[in-house]
Amino acid sequence: MPRKKRVWYPGAVYHIMTRGNRRSDVFKDEEDYQVYLTVLRQTMEKYTYILYTYCLMTNHIHLQIETKDIEIWKIMGYINSNYTKYFNNKYNVVGHLFQGRYRAELIESDAYNLQTSRYIHLNPVKASMVDVPLEYKWSSYGVYMGQAKSEIVTDEKLLSYFKDNSRQLYKNYVESKLINQEIDREIAKAMEVE
Repeated sequence: MPRKKRVWYPGAVYHIMTRGNRRSDVFKDEEDYQVYLTVLRQTMEKYTYILYTYCLMTNHIHLQIETKDIEIWKIMGYINSNYTKYFNNKYNVVGHLFQGRYRAELIESDAYNLQTSRYIHLNPVKASMVDVPLEYKWSSYGVYMGQAKSEIVTDEKLLSYFKDNSRQLYKNYVESKLINQEIDREIAKAMEVE
């Protein structure tokens, strides 16, 4: 059965998720993470696109990308094939690094764009890797908090959804989800029957 053709148009924004084959790790050490970020930059030099957020987990990757004049499948094909070549060469393995085709969810509203960024930045917290998103080194959250520099992340659009003090308001927006989750856990615990 043929694959469903992806929707693309100039300016399309996507939440991209790529998972390791058989859920295997795609990052085994710090160098791997650095090389992936380098591949993102190199791809940006070849195919113009905007990277709003990213989160590199051990066995999967989240990207929030806006295309310009190149289709998303060309961008992702270049990223995935170049990183796979590096990984397979370094670890002396062959075959597919990634599980099937990457997932690309079209983002068609400002609200959904903002929600996607929050979801991506909270991914390491949800996976219990860190307590707060700023503790996770391999995401773009530090850029949004003004605590990290990046050649590849563009934070202006998402921060522009907030007025004055946009970094703090974005932090409040993202981390309010953590407070709500903690309250939900406390309520659930209080309701447990002994």
